Parts: sequence; C-alpha cells; structure tokens
Amino acid sequence: MDRLRKHIEEIVKLTDDEFERVKSFFTSRRVKKHQYLIQGGDAASYEYLILTGVFRMFYLDEDGKEYIVQFAGENWWMTDYQAYFGDKTATLHMLCMADAEVLCTTLNGRETMAAEFHKMEHFFRVKLTNGYVALQRRVLSLLSGTPQQRYEEFGKLYPQLMQKIPKKYIAEYLGVSRETLSRLYSR
Repeated sequence: MDRLRKHIEEIVKLTDDEFERVKSFFTSRRVKKHQYLIQGGDAASYEYLILTGVFRMFYLDEDGKEYIVQFAGENWWMTDYQAYFGDKTATLHMLCMADAEVLCTTLNGRETMAAEFHKMEHFFRVKLTNGYVALQRRVLSLLSGTPQQRYEEFGKLYPQLMQKIPKKYIAEYLGVSRETLSRLYSR
C-alpha cells in the first residue's frame, strides 16, 4: 500500500490518518497473464490501479475482430468507464498481458473517498482529466496522423510500453499492418 500512497501523493498529500481511511477502500489482487479482469457482458464493478504488469483493453465486434482501445502499465488506472459509472454491463474486455498486481476499488468506495476527502475528489478528477486528454489525443492521431506520426507519438509518449507489448498489438493499436509497423520500426 506504500505504492498507493506514493501514487496519490504525486497529486495530493495525505495525513497518516487520511491514508489509513483511503487504503481501506482498496483491495489487492494478483492477475496472471491471459487472465481477464473485465469481459464484455459482465459487470465492471471495479476500477483498477495497475501496480505491475501490462493490460490491454479492447472491443470485439460481432465478427470477433479486436479493436484495441488502450494499454495500461504501471500507475495507470483502467476499467470500462461507461459500464463502471453507468451501472451497465461492460462492452470492453480488459486482458492481462504480463503477470500483474492491481489495486481495486468500487464506485461506491471511490465516491465515499471523494465525499470524505476533498483531496481525493481532486485526485480522481485530475486522473480522469488526464485520461480524457490522452483519449482525445489518440482519436485525433487516428483521424489525422500518418502511420509514421502515430508510431513516433506512441514511442515518445509510452517508451516503457514499446518494450513490453508485442509488435502485433502495437500495430493493431496504431491501425497499421504488422508489416507496416516493421518498416516504421526499422526507420
């Protein structure tokens, strides 16, 4: 839980008593490679803070084609937010790509933390805002960027993920073929 405190305190400072209360809303979970935390059609009961490991979140269309929405590595938050906040079933899948450890919190826990501590409300707002900005940047990149630009931007923004994610999935995320990615990589 020391990692949780360090993560939170990158944005807000907590007293020892405040942190004791905050950490009571989290549970730790170990996840094996190829294990799902969320599958389409299930409830998205938890939001996850990734402590170790790498995850991929994707959508499967009716034909079984996979569309990668995002990756998450250390200190990233992830869930199917539409399902989590909307009390709906998940449309996205969240799959572990390397053995991992995560911290989980429920929406009720999150809302209670925010209600009890303005600091935590601020923390979660900053995290959601940063996530929204990253998603907007991704959409704009897909709409107007060349494959080369998308590849360079991904490498610049997420160098640690470039080393941990198989090229097949990076190509899929960037919207290019594996062959095109190989050409981009060799440049």
